[in-house]
Amino acid sequence: MDFVIIGQGLAGTFLSYYLHKAGKNVLVIDEANPYSSSKVASGVINPVTGRRLVSTWMIDEIMPFAVTTYQQFEKELNTKLIRQCNVLDFHPTPQMQISFDERLKENTQYLQHPNNTEQWRKYFNYPLSVGEINPCYVIDLKTLLAQWRNVLKNNNQLIEEKIIVEEVVKKYNQSTIIFCDGINSVKNTYFNLLPFAPNKGEALIVEINNLPATNIFKQGIAIVPYTNNLFWVGSSYEWKYTNANPSALFKQKTEIQLNNWLKLPYKIIDHISAERPANIERRPFVGLHPIHKNIGILNGLGTKGCTLAPYFANEFAENLMNGKTINPLADIKRFTKILSK
Repeated sequence: MDFVIIGQGLAGTFLSYYLHKAGKNVLVIDEANPYSSSKVASGVINPVTGRRLVSTWMIDEIMPFAVTTYQQFEKELNTKLIRQCNVLDFHPTPQMQISFDERLKENTQYLQHPNNTEQWRKYFNYPLSVGEINPCYVIDLKTLLAQWRNVLKNNNQLIEEKIIVEEVVKKYNQSTIIFCDGINSVKNTYFNLLPFAPNKGEALIVEINNLPATNIFKQGIAIVPYTNNLFWVGSSYEWKYTNANPSALFKQKTEIQLNNWLKLPYKIIDHISAERPANIERRPFVGLHPIHKNIGILNGLGTKGCTLAPYFANEFAENLMNGKTINPLADIKRFTKILSK
């Protein structure tokens, strides 16, 4: 094998896609896990971040690249994967409304007032106004990951088994091995010194009849179109937790929020959770190990995986094949001193 990729979340999917398209001999090893961070994520691409509504890092370059890549993937798989689905931000407090309006004066590229804020009153309770983030997108992650997995299987490029790092490195020592295995890299002996900051996220899958699937609705929690009449509702960001399982407390809090905000009846279909491989710097880990030159990593995408994965998987693929420079803010060369211990 030219390349052995560990993990088939978003990072592993896109890296294997680019290398495969370039004619490289690629093998993906992935333990089937229905609750990996990629599989339980909302699939949202949002160009602004946090309560301060600041533009996401490199978004002007990364978002158009991501959108184009998902559209190319649609043609490759002959299925619908991406659609524009702007965020409607229902301001929960006067301070949040003032903050939005102040940011709007500075950022007219992604923030605006929607044309008709009153049309949503038959669906939601909201005492104040509504802001809009435009453009935003929703990716059908379940379909994307499942269909690319089928492509790998049909090409005999997938092994489904539990990963034991030392055994994989020994067996495929003549290949370049790239770890795209999310939270598992936190304990990887080659990369466990990187400044990972894992956090736990939870969401409910909720059936809401008659709610238009035209937008992402946000008021503390987000209601994201999922499939048919189903919506993804979440998410939490827990930095201290005893396990990665769904918690009764999150479910209780989310139901209270929905009951106060949503006027339509709803039915909870599922409750999902996963650990995210976030990191302290909020910048990806991309590149080859400074000592073990045939071992690399594409990880640490955090909550922006849908946005970052296409761009940095492509950049890493170009680096591996053609020696193209990786963005220094993402290249793990910035941790050479730590990884060389």
